[in-house]
Amino acid sequence: METTDVIVVGAGFAGLTAARELTRRGHRTIILEARDRIAGRTYLDNQLGRNLELGGTWVHWTQPYVWAEMGRYGIEPIAGPDFTKAYWTADGQHHEGHPDTLLGLLDEPNQALLADARRYFPLPWSPLSNPDVSDIDHITLSDAIDRLDLPEEQRQLLRSFWTLNFNGRLDEAAYTQALRWCAVASGSWSTMFEACASFKVEGGTLRLAEAILADSTADLRLDRVVAAIQQDDAGVTVRTADGSHYAAQQLVLAIPLSTLNDLDIQPELSAGKREAAARGQAGRGAKLWIKVKGRQERFVAMGPEHAALNFVQAEYIDDDSTTLVCFGPDAAAVDVDDPAAAQRILDALVPGLEVLEVAGHNWVDDEYSRSTWPMHYAGYLTQSLAELQRAEGRIRLAGSDFANGWGGFIDGAIESGLDAARAIEQELERNQPVESAMTTHS
Repeated sequence: METTDVIVVGAGFAGLTAARELTRRGHRTIILEARDRIAGRTYLDNQLGRNLELGGTWVHWTQPYVWAEMGRYGIEPIAGPDFTKAYWTADGQHHEGHPDTLLGLLDEPNQALLADARRYFPLPWSPLSNPDVSDIDHITLSDAIDRLDLPEEQRQLLRSFWTLNFNGRLDEAAYTQALRWCAVASGSWSTMFEACASFKVEGGTLRLAEAILADSTADLRLDRVVAAIQQDDAGVTVRTADGSHYAAQQLVLAIPLSTLNDLDIQPELSAGKREAAARGQAGRGAKLWIKVKGRQERFVAMGPEHAALNFVQAEYIDDDSTTLVCFGPDAAAVDVDDPAAAQRILDALVPGLEVLEVAGHNWVDDEYSRSTWPMHYAGYLTQSLAELQRAEGRIRLAGSDFANGWGGFIDGAIESGLDAARAIEQELERNQPVESAMTTHS
């Protein structure tokens, strides 16, 4: 039985941030990570001849936590490319034009859809501070869009745009999360859109994750699959699948919501937490990188909302090839290892491209994530968020799933990790000395 002050389960951005904060305050901390790498649902890997972000990617100056972390470690943002061509499909017709034309078609509909963002979320990082939110949290994004009096072309484009943002189905998606995203982007849908896909991390997301880890004295253990967690008045113990045991005073459970019920936790977490975990998140789509032949024009393409890939953009242009980043709402509809399937999908969006190679990671089938970026179902905000943020004895959840601000982004994970560390620091100070509990477990 190894003993420590705090155990952190999960080495994504939330877990790494919590561990750094706790160790810098003098608390011995062990990180247990099931994967053979750090960074969770961000994943920088060498594929298609370059380092590609297979998971979370983008950051923005409206995201205070990640922007501050990048500044702390001297990591610059890298601006994305300017696009010169757009393709879109609406009402069964294929269209071509300038990207500004496509954005213009989305402008008025998004302004109408998100007009109440600051009304319902006047304090965007306190999303439950306005009781009126409960009046609309049952509304799906699908219903909210269809209630607008829009021409059919714009209605379909708006639905595809938000299918991209949610990486999932709109008939399950929370309208309140769309409003929250706009609110934290100062109430501007165009700034919100910029935050989603304009700036990347210099050197990749792994560079930032490694910088946070290096700024910590936490003991990182990779390939440690947690099987069981038990807590009592004396402390909390963890058993991993390899038979190792760990004991601590406090535990940060920094894993995706959709995986929470996979752990044997005793006493059981509250019914509210378990029910939220059983439902999981609405982000269950696909991200695929496709290398195509030839030097292509810098383009974006938006297809129908139910297409296997409903969004494509030319991300890297080389002398004899172009690498595209693509998204779709259903992971089961996209084979991340099949170039022929990618060719068929791409032909329906941007005809004339020849697929050379593909790369991706199926996050929905990944047992340690079971979802892509965390996008909420209708009702999650008012029915689940406060309960998930509430400590369960010596256990606190952390992650982008549980963020107050930029839920679904690296920024939200860092925010949540900081909150968890601060709360645990207060508990450890309140319950000093800790030696008696350590002795009990050892």
